[in-house]
Amino acid sequence: MQFLDFYRNPYPIGRNSIFAKNGMVATSQPLAADAGLTILKQGGNAVDAAIATAACLTVVEPTSNGIGGDAFAIVWFKDKLYGLNASGPAPKNLSAEMVREAGYSEMPAHGWFPVTVPGAPAAWVELSRKFGRLPFSELLKPAIQYAQEGFPLSPTLAKFWKKAFNTYKKVLSDDMFEAWFETFAPNGRAPEVGEMWISKAHANTLKMIAETEGKAFYQGELAEKIIRFSKQTGGFFELDDFASFKPKWVEPLKVKYRDYDVWELPPNGQGLVALQALNILRGFEFSAKDKVDTYHKQIEAIKLAFADGMTYITDEAHMEVTVEALLSEAYAEQRRQLISHTALTPKAGEPQSSGTVYLATADRDGNMVSFIQSNYMGFGSGLVVPGTGIALQNRGHTFSLDENHANVLKGGKQTYHTIIPGFLTKGKKAVGPFGVMGAYMMPQGHVQILMNTIDFGLNPQAALDAPRWRWIKDKVVAVEPRFPHHLVDALIEKGHEIKMEVEPNSFGRGQIIWRHPETGVLVGGTESRTDGTIAAW
Repeated sequence: MQFLDFYRNPYPIGRNSIFAKNGMVATSQPLAADAGLTILKQGGNAVDAAIATAACLTVVEPTSNGIGGDAFAIVWFKDKLYGLNASGPAPKNLSAEMVREAGYSEMPAHGWFPVTVPGAPAAWVELSRKFGRLPFSELLKPAIQYAQEGFPLSPTLAKFWKKAFNTYKKVLSDDMFEAWFETFAPNGRAPEVGEMWISKAHANTLKMIAETEGKAFYQGELAEKIIRFSKQTGGFFELDDFASFKPKWVEPLKVKYRDYDVWELPPNGQGLVALQALNILRGFEFSAKDKVDTYHKQIEAIKLAFADGMTYITDEAHMEVTVEALLSEAYAEQRRQLISHTALTPKAGEPQSSGTVYLATADRDGNMVSFIQSNYMGFGSGLVVPGTGIALQNRGHTFSLDENHANVLKGGKQTYHTIIPGFLTKGKKAVGPFGVMGAYMMPQGHVQILMNTIDFGLNPQAALDAPRWRWIKDKVVAVEPRFPHHLVDALIEKGHEIKMEVEPNSFGRGQIIWRHPETGVLVGGTESRTDGTIAAW
């Protein structure tokens, strides 16, 4: 498939892709997208816009991310690709044995056990220092203004806010969770659609981060408040856990799929799952999108890739097999041979050793950013540091308590991470950033929108709007109500256990920006399953 085919290809129904020349910001919340565009118009570049959008999302979409979460980025800057891993480790004095001794057989979702060091503020600072054009303090101004003055809730945001409140009021009964309710349910309930929400504490925290370029969060006043709260309520953090944290610049990984290079970040993220699935799928030819054989092979490849991912992916320093082994053509062929005409129950192979926000930005100079940020499972751990608006993530929930598992919890270790940004290139030119948020849906969404684009020639909006499927476990696969029913029947005949899910956000929320290789004109698509928008200039 040639680039111009999916660049120009119109979508026959519904909204179409957006075209622009000077800059573009695509994300799940209109106010945040506009914040990024404002920075572009003020002379900022794509990285400046990404930081402004990300900071703003902590205010205007707290149901999915926050100051207390992690972040990852892939940056195309001056014709070179860079990767940033800003995921924090577990507290150094926490162990799997301590969690088991507290009576847990698996990592809990709430409280201090799953809280890891937040990496998002450090990511903003690091990106600004390396690539930014405007002063860092300027980039957080839109976020600070929305936190200080308030903003009205959009429909999808209000829906998930209410869902989280109804859950938290049942399960968060300890006094240490009081600040969550004071911050996010100040009137004793979740705010409604169109209702204003204000968090002056959040605004003050962002001001301190802006004025100190993050030092207040990791070494100063904010760090001290987090540690004090931790010690008062049974947490495990020491000041050194924060002071010693640094984001890591990493080399993105790639596989060649047809004529394109697909890029993801190396572990501890699960981008490896998407790459491994594509590595398997590139050995097949697909004659049409809506054929049972296409979906069957996609599903089987994802199952095999996840079986390996859930077995081997963790902090890369602790992995038992190499990335090179998992992505080798020999291993891909070995896994490919397991795909037959019927559904399989996936198991990990043996390679030879040798509730997230996503945003994409692009500027007139050709720089582009694929950025993802999350608290995990919605608001995260349920812990909010009093007086700061900082909702702490529960990313450590993905750790294993099995001492023999590669991803077993250890002090100072990073866990298996679900959030992954993606990027597409062809030859030595950038095609652009893409991503699909949604925990374990992310690599599945990456595979589906890339095949929609590369194999089937769909433009960005069409690639995102197409009905999706989601593998859950064993032979169980969920599909959207719009999924063709005759294909559901055909997949059932192949042994898949199909369930219909009506909740659209179960299938992820994506964004895409592609850049024309000669003219530099940008074309973007945004998620129709949420309040997503594209701000273009």
